[in-house]
Formats: sequence, C-alpha cells, structure tokens
Amino acid sequence: MDEIEVAGLHIAFERAGQGPLLLLLHGILEDSRVWRKQFDELSGEFTVVAWDAPGCGRSTDPPETFRMPEYADCLAAFADGLGLGQPHVLGLSFGGALALELYRRHPTLPRTLILASAYAGWKGSIPPEMVEQRLEQCLREADLPPDRWVRGWIPGLVTEAAPVALVDELVAMMSEFHPTGYRLMAYALAEADLRDVLPHIDVPTLLLYGDADRRSPLQVATTLDAQIPTSRLVVIPGVGHLSNLEAPGRFNAEVRSFLRT
Repeated sequence: MDEIEVAGLHIAFERAGQGPLLLLLHGILEDSRVWRKQFDELSGEFTVVAWDAPGCGRSTDPPETFRMPEYADCLAAFADGLGLGQPHVLGLSFGGALALELYRRHPTLPRTLILASAYAGWKGSIPPEMVEQRLEQCLREADLPPDRWVRGWIPGLVTEAAPVALVDELVAMMSEFHPTGYRLMAYALAEADLRDVLPHIDVPTLLLYGDADRRSPLQVATTLDAQIPTSRLVVIPGVGHLSNLEAPGRFNAEVRSFLRT
C-alpha cells in the first residue's frame, strides 16, 4: 500500500488501474481490504483508489474530536493531495454517510455518488433507541478483545449463505480494528443526520442495497431514494449489508453500468 500525509495523519491507500477515477470508502470495522473484489474487476476500466480511513487499517488514529465533518474534510484533503480531481465516489455503510457529508461540505468534488448499504447517518436513518443501542454496543466492544465479539457481527453483515472463507476473511479483517477508530466512527454515525442534504444532491446517484440487509434495511434505501432527486435504487436479491462481497459480480456490474452512462 501507499501512504500520504494529510493534516498530520498518515493515510494508507491502495491504487490500481487506469481510466476514470473511482474513490472507494469503506465501512466501520473495515479497511480498504473490503474492496478486494472491486479492485479485481473494476481496475481494468477505472483508476480505483481505496483509502484506509483515519483510525482504520494502516492509517494513524485521528484526534478524539473527529466526527463526520472532520472525516469529510480529511477525505477532501486526501483527494486533493493525490490529485484525484473530481472522482466518482462509492461509499459503503459508514462510507456512504461519509460520501453524503463530503457532498455537503465539498459539493464540487464528487462527480457522481454511489451509496451502498448507506445511511443518512444513524441519527438520520434509524430510530433513536436503536442509535443508542448501537452506540453503546460499539463503545463496549472497543474495550474488549476481538475474539469476544467480532463473530457476533457476522449475521448483520452477510447472510447464512455466505461462504465460510468469506466469513473467515471478514473476521480476520475486523479483528485488526483500532479501538480509537472504532469509537470515533461510532460516535460519528450516531451523531450524523444528513437528511437535509439529500434534496440538494444534483449529481447522478446510484443506491445499492441487499434485500436481506439487517443493518441498513430497505426502508432506509427507499427513504433515501425518495429524497434524492437524482437517485436510482437497485436492490440485489439474497444478500446482506456487504453486497459488494456477497454478490460481487452483480455489484460490480451495476457500478460499471452506472459509471459508463
């Protein structure tokens, strides 16, 4: 992986391919490795760049004050530092909320938006009692060894049909979490309410959701679709929250088709 310094933080990233720029933003408890199957297929047609967000993977931890606006400003500086210009932006889960915050604060940066299993922030998409439960869970787990809780996340991320090898890959990646990064991403999601930006989005926007997603269910998807004037919703059957891993062929085909048009 490569590395760039952004506002005193060392941000690791992976880059491959040639063509239009596609910037990939991972979710909570993940890093750029979650995009392996997108790198394999999409880098033949696009320049694919995936960062490890601050506090994830090989990137350094951010200050305790980091919330969604700080992540978005860091991302904009990261894109500027690499000379990415106006990339297509694909965000998964937390990365989808981050893409919306990026658009709010830097609206000329994204050429298009692809929001996969995304929220308008937890506060903006799910009931308050569920937000509180999720935040409490994350803060509790951040202080525990991963073998006590990581596998408990799996049913919310993929379906029972997911291959054992995929589950093991997820567990291995998630077990390398940063406690600081985990806490700060959870706070950022819990405090974010991005509903106000949705009606003002005027770049082409693709919404990608699995019909068996437990964490970001279809009600969240249809609400975003109804509020974003430029959106198109695609529902992938038989897969959960990480549709990019459970159905990479369909996921990549939808991304490729959208970007070509």
